[in-house]
Amino acid sequence: MLNLQQRIHIITLIQEYITSDDPAWLNVKAQAAENNPWFIPEFIDTAVSHIASRFLEASALNTWVRAYDIPDQHSRPAQVGITMAGNIPLAGFHDFLSCFISGHKQTIKPSSKDQVLLKHIVEKMTSRSDEITQHITFADHLRGCDAYIATGSNNTARYFEYYFRKYPHIIRKNRTSIAILKGNENAKDLEKLADDVHLYFGLGCRNITKIFIPEGYDFLPLLETFKKYNRLIENHKYKHNYDYNLTIQIMNRKFYMTNGSVILSENPSVFSPISVLHYEFYTRQEEIYQGLNPEEIQCIAGSGKTALGTVQSPGLTDYADGIDTMLFLEQLTKKQS
Repeated sequence: MLNLQQRIHIITLIQEYITSDDPAWLNVKAQAAENNPWFIPEFIDTAVSHIASRFLEASALNTWVRAYDIPDQHSRPAQVGITMAGNIPLAGFHDFLSCFISGHKQTIKPSSKDQVLLKHIVEKMTSRSDEITQHITFADHLRGCDAYIATGSNNTARYFEYYFRKYPHIIRKNRTSIAILKGNENAKDLEKLADDVHLYFGLGCRNITKIFIPEGYDFLPLLETFKKYNRLIENHKYKHNYDYNLTIQIMNRKFYMTNGSVILSENPSVFSPISVLHYEFYTRQEEIYQGLNPEEIQCIAGSGKTALGTVQSPGLTDYADGIDTMLFLEQLTKKQS
């Protein structure tokens, strides 16, 4: 197996490739967009750019691995089964990267919604080293693994927890993100919030689906700034969701606000449908935290927490659900020894 620095070197070569205009890569991105209408070219490029800049820089990778006891080479690597989500392009890339850098073998079950991007990246890596074929495989079903990392809905999580209960595992369920606004945000802040809400059509667990706002909040600047993403309504799947949710608001005679592409609705739920942003008034921030279910929240933006405009740009140590994937893989190493 490749040693640690060789693994890091191959990953940095992939960084160069996915930021290039190589015809093969451009064709794969076009195919991914054709296969999944939610994966528009703009959002594929956004996801790829983030991965390249935040995950694949050699200096960042070396800093990351120094925090863990990662063997240069494994004498007995574990076989890790990874079930990936497909809500946004390359949603499971961090799990893939963690397993590869840690030196373990992995069998990946990709989402039916995201079939081509990661497979092509692995093919490109294999062209750099034939050894990779022995350590990264794809399968429709995961069997015979030593450990599992699975991401899915709350329903599929129950299935995962039952079938993987005898093995070391990380099981991820539905999560979403919220923002707490003070009411004094400037135009730049609101534009960053617009990105947090609208990127990937709001389908990511890091997308903000609810805002908490002080009493007397002026919604007009917010709705005006959100027009930055009015073009999303041109996507037929998004428009279908917008029309449906607008109809629900009207039929239920609920008060709502809209700028023609997003609906603002007062609602206690932190989860909102596509094209809808929930809001809730608050008087004291402490009351917000007391009312949240930590198992439902991925990020809290604004008001001294994660900065607005950064929720979709996690770093290598911003682990999903707050579970340290590399520590999990490091512990597997000790069990295999």
